[in-house]
Amino acid sequence: MRLVDLSLKRLCFLAVREHFSALSTSALLSLPVALIKDLLPSLNICQLDQLQPALNHRGISTISGWVGILQEVTTPKHEIDYYTEEEAKREIMARLFPLVFYGFRNGYTIKHEAHLKTPQFLQTAAKYIQQFLIISSFHQKFHSLVHDQRPLLDILEQSIKSICLNRADDLIQRNSPAVFYILHRLLDHGVTTEVIMNSNGPLVLSWVLYRRGSQYANPTLKSLEMSCGSHAVSACAEGDCSSSSSYIQSHDDVPPCNPPCKRPKLDSASASEQEAQTEMNCFFNPQLLCQTFAPCGGSLAGACSWGQIDSLELRDCTSDSLRVITLALPTFFCLRSLTINSFGIITIPEALAFARALKQLSDSSHSSISKLSISTLTNIEITETMLNACPQLTSLNMEIRSLGERSDSRPAVTNMSEFSLRKLTIRFSDVLTNQSFITSLLRHSPHLTFLHLASMKLPTGSSQSQLLTTIPESNPCLRTLILEDMKLCDCHPEILNLLRNCQLEELQFRDCRLLETCPHKEETLQQLVAALKKVPTLHKLSLPLNRIAKNVCVLAELFSRPSPSSVKQLDISSNFIQAAELLEFAERLRKCRPPHMLTLDLRYNPGDRDPNTWKTALDRLGLFSLLVKGWKSTDSMVDHVSNM
Repeated sequence: MRLVDLSLKRLCFLAVREHFSALSTSALLSLPVALIKDLLPSLNICQLDQLQPALNHRGISTISGWVGILQEVTTPKHEIDYYTEEEAKREIMARLFPLVFYGFRNGYTIKHEAHLKTPQFLQTAAKYIQQFLIISSFHQKFHSLVHDQRPLLDILEQSIKSICLNRADDLIQRNSPAVFYILHRLLDHGVTTEVIMNSNGPLVLSWVLYRRGSQYANPTLKSLEMSCGSHAVSACAEGDCSSSSSYIQSHDDVPPCNPPCKRPKLDSASASEQEAQTEMNCFFNPQLLCQTFAPCGGSLAGACSWGQIDSLELRDCTSDSLRVITLALPTFFCLRSLTINSFGIITIPEALAFARALKQLSDSSHSSISKLSISTLTNIEITETMLNACPQLTSLNMEIRSLGERSDSRPAVTNMSEFSLRKLTIRFSDVLTNQSFITSLLRHSPHLTFLHLASMKLPTGSSQSQLLTTIPESNPCLRTLILEDMKLCDCHPEILNLLRNCQLEELQFRDCRLLETCPHKEETLQQLVAALKKVPTLHKLSLPLNRIAKNVCVLAELFSRPSPSSVKQLDISSNFIQAAELLEFAERLRKCRPPHMLTLDLRYNPGDRDPNTWKTALDRLGLFSLLVKGWKSTDSMVDHVSNM
């Protein structure tokens, strides 16, 4: 009988979902709380969103419904972190909106196609997404957005804070005025202040930046704008101002409801080419775009205003795009954050030209820039050049890669001044590091709260002890320390001293070979645990890729009485911890009973070698939050890397 009842209940839930629009919210809210909670996973996204405010007002959380959808949307291997209702909802919308908008298909969109392929879903999702991905090759999607889906564009204008522009160079080649109009709406009429460009497009970059922070006018762009403007003036002088946008209106993107415009008779092929060129020119004039794409019967209230870009990220930045940003930078007063990921190596002359432009910006009292991320450079001394050019930087992220040869034009190291840095990230690649320069930089950054150094390789026989000694002496404000791909097995005294003289909240030793050459690994790890327990501010500890293996049991002592560690997140992933070793760790941890909720990251450990024991160990750890990801022992490369 109970199975029949459950089936009937399920059928009722499906009926509610099917006929949701015919039911009143008050009728659903009158149901018992337990029944409402059981109903939530059966509702679709729009229904759940519609009910959430009323349910929250009644004190009922919808998190189970949103997490259920998120688990279905994401891949089976994806770990579901802990979300609030709004976080889970935004994550779902961010994943599904581009799939549905562009017509991509996966298991979830195919299964729920009936309610996803509706204007209601896109308009609901648009309220919660903050980034809009523009894939320039989907010409018809943007044509539809400025015509049939105009209400959706209005919602995006009010919600999108970040634009991600894919294949910017295609916008010119594909002759896409609709995309330029959408960019204009979001940047100048909407709330978008962040721009991400995924590929090279120096002319489009110039268009995006011009008057939206920078006063630099690309000569090519300026000539195009003037050409289109002169055509408009000429047309108005002949008594036909409507023809100022006639060339754009001939394009397929333009609303068909606008009245036809007078056009000059074309007597030759060259005249046709000239017309096409003028048409393209007009795409760069936001005012004409707005006039042209105005809805039927609508009118514009004066000239369009200009937005302001405060965050710019250039991915796969070429020399041409780097030249554009270098020229635009001196007057880019509203820019707060700049990220440049170069397509190749940024040469020293290019880096120095950029630094000069940065200094011009920094010297202005109107400058706002505080965050800079730039890669890939050829030597570490450029860091000092950038910081001297812009002393007010509070965050600097750099990647240094060797060219395999020494450059005669590298800048000389000078005496450093005190910097304002709060966050510093430097990644090295195939380059021997000047450790003295790094320690000098740390000594001149006393306000540093976040430090991430990766792949600092030293000459044979050298040690990272100087670095580890400098940190507690020079950076008393440091709260997050991340050291990655560095040999620290010969620096245990310095590590212990650092822990005794710091107030870290997060510590990551990632792939630092902590126990690699230690003759007494367990004893060494016990000393480290004892020191970690005495850092009362430490909440997150990450030790992945350190070959801890059978010594993992020692880490359970972090939480032993009478003075357990304050760590709430412990990452021991990728340490070749086998099932029996995890089981012993679980037994010890249960005896210690951490005084607070603990999140354990156990991913990429060989649980499949003894799945029954591994499952038993996970059951023992059931009191804690676990992140577990599958391991395939048949993958010989994984095995090889884990035993290195």
